[in-house]
Amino acid sequence: MLEAVRAAGADTGNPATLVGAQYIAIPHGRWRYRNPGGAIARAIGATHARSVFASVGVLQQSLLGEACALIARGEIHTALVTGGDSGHRLLRAQIAEQKPIDRVLDDEPNVRLTLKEELFHPAESALGLVMPIGLYAIMESAYRAKMGWTVDEHRNRLAAMYAQFSEIAADNPHAWKRDRLTPENIRDASSKNPMQAFPYTRSMCSTFNVDQAAALLFCSAARAIELGIPREQWIYPLASTESNHMVPVSARGDLAVCPGAAIAGNAALAVGNLKANQIDLLDLYSCFPIAVESYAEELGISLARQLTITGGMSFAGGPWNNYVFQATCRAAELLRAGLGRHALITSVSGLLTKQGFGLWSREIPTRPFEWHDVSHEVARAQRVVEVLMHYSGSATIAGYTVLYSRDQSPTILALVDTPSGARALVTSQNSDAIERVETDEWVGHTATVRENKLGPL
Repeated sequence: MLEAVRAAGADTGNPATLVGAQYIAIPHGRWRYRNPGGAIARAIGATHARSVFASVGVLQQSLLGEACALIARGEIHTALVTGGDSGHRLLRAQIAEQKPIDRVLDDEPNVRLTLKEELFHPAESALGLVMPIGLYAIMESAYRAKMGWTVDEHRNRLAAMYAQFSEIAADNPHAWKRDRLTPENIRDASSKNPMQAFPYTRSMCSTFNVDQAAALLFCSAARAIELGIPREQWIYPLASTESNHMVPVSARGDLAVCPGAAIAGNAALAVGNLKANQIDLLDLYSCFPIAVESYAEELGISLARQLTITGGMSFAGGPWNNYVFQATCRAAELLRAGLGRHALITSVSGLLTKQGFGLWSREIPTRPFEWHDVSHEVARAQRVVEVLMHYSGSATIAGYTVLYSRDQSPTILALVDTPSGARALVTSQNSDAIERVETDEWVGHTATVRENKLGPL
């Protein structure tokens, strides 16, 4: 992170830029530092900087938006937002059976941003769902059924979309993986590309075992002029919008929609008086395919257009909690190079739980920067259902996947709707049922549940 910060300072051409930083915000990565912002402030000589530390679950866009809002309100003139992760280092240490040692940073940040609600429902936690992939794949199946695609047609669509992402990553000098993959390479499971949660193979999932960092430096226009930063390097923030309304996946009335993406996304576009099809540079958060598809659906964006400027989190790299910074940095590079006028960078937190948008421009804005939290509007639009911890009886399948693991047999994980309108999370390890749900569509079909176990299909 410190290397990225110094690179951002060098980019301005004036070393005094970093010394004047008054706000340094960092999201939690897979490290033990308690106050990395304070350590960076000391390293760059920003002795009066306020350090902000955000826990996992706080939108990455929130840190960018707050930095810009502080400057827009005249409270500060310079802010830094940075993040980094060393996942590849952790992986290599695990393989070598070694314990990585982090520098000790035990002092406290000036501000600590924390998550106020749990990301997982108790019914999800009871099944040990600590990884989000299964619930994302369940939402994927609901979206497929909504669109009326067959299972095979859907898998082919996903593979083609991610093959295009690999092409974009191949031309991105910062991408972690730069191999061009065919749709077949991505769709079909293999030893190097195992199935993770049907229909997601590893190539469709975020690559978080990466060593990557990014830093963004923000100044007021007056400060940039004072420092002599060339105007051709300036990129303007137009808007930052977000929804922090939290509903666990199992409790969402419609698994195939994401109202927060529509409300927050359109709020950002409205500030720039833009429509989604007028955005030159677009990066839809791509932890899993449904995140891309649902945001595109809610904003009326065709899946046929270019949906990422980095190559996406599968190929460009998905550092644990700062990919949005990577994408925003890439947008600045491309805007500076004259490859577009506006960029829209999206953010996801949790399991499509929170939504964020950053709108950036190469052109001088005609109105002040705006920050909006649309959580209340999203809460009104989000339908919530009761989730039962225990259920037996008839039910309708609302969404499903098959979870794969090295150490366990494949398991169907499904959300079902009961006749009373409640929801239950159920499982099955029946091999015949697994083969059937991976061949034919079972969303919308009636099933029998006994003590949260799915009966024969």
